[in-house]
Amino acid sequence: METMSPNDLMNRMITGYWSTQAIYVAAKLGIADLVVSGPRTAEDLARSTGTHAPSLYRLLRALASMGVFAEDASSMFGLTPLAECLRSDLPGSQRALAIMSGEEHYKAWGELLYSVQTGKIAFDRLYGMPVFEFLSKNVEQAKVFDAAMVGVHGRETSAMTDVYDFSGMRVLADIGGGNGSLLASVLQKHPSLRGLLYDLPGVVDRARDSLKASGVADRCEVIGGSFFESVPPGADAYLMRHIIHDWDDEKSLAILRNVHRAMSSTARLLLVEGVIPPGNDPSFGKLLDLTMLTIPGGKERTSAEYQALFEAAGFELVRIVPTAAEVSVIEGRKRETASV
Repeated sequence: METMSPNDLMNRMITGYWSTQAIYVAAKLGIADLVVSGPRTAEDLARSTGTHAPSLYRLLRALASMGVFAEDASSMFGLTPLAECLRSDLPGSQRALAIMSGEEHYKAWGELLYSVQTGKIAFDRLYGMPVFEFLSKNVEQAKVFDAAMVGVHGRETSAMTDVYDFSGMRVLADIGGGNGSLLASVLQKHPSLRGLLYDLPGVVDRARDSLKASGVADRCEVIGGSFFESVPPGADAYLMRHIIHDWDDEKSLAILRNVHRAMSSTARLLLVEGVIPPGNDPSFGKLLDLTMLTIPGGKERTSAEYQALFEAAGFELVRIVPTAAEVSVIEGRKRETASV
């Protein structure tokens, strides 16, 4: 195992954006898709991508040194296991995430100091509007966002359904369910279950085709609306994946209280979120928390913070079910004497 001095390790961390931006450019140009059928030279790839061949060669050489693509003795570049992750035609593709991270997210992270100094949202300062309003007004970026979320959440979905039992439910409501990929996966696994997808009207319009393609549209009601205003009643469980972490405590409470009003006394609240662990061990969630700070203005939370949030919204936190991914299922139910 490589042992690095603190100086060398810090140097690698400081220059980390070199790697992420190089990967972004390769993803944006679709290089992995172009070499699926076999290795190609930088000159050939430059003709296909409309780029400067010597500069493209330098990019691919650098990526090959990191294991993303491989250069052979004939100066042809081909796929590696890492480069396969950037193919757009494979389940779990990371291409859209690389593009999104290299564009709006990269710029917002460049304003991290502003967010730390002020507590305000860097994305809003850069783009003049909140991120979800930006996506509603920019169709291409919204498509990239949807695809990125599928790539990010793909592993989470199977990990969640492996540990949480949805059998016995009649109706599962996915609140803020985006393109419906999570709900479709659960409905495919439980043929007797019916679904309710609820999100902003422009978002659910994008979801209808994917639900049809998944073969579950006939078992899924699609409703447009804002969870800041109301949530449809009648479900046995209300599922929200990576919704509450997008918002500060005040807005999160507004969402949870609307869910509380819609729920029956026997219904369940299911949040699929990361739970920040104690201690100094490496934690993806602690870095994701900085993304929440700079882009939507939300936060990752500890188990104690989720418990406090649940109690303030009138819920009892029943249990936190870890998964094989970096998320847990946080289950709640109405407190019997709740008043919210």
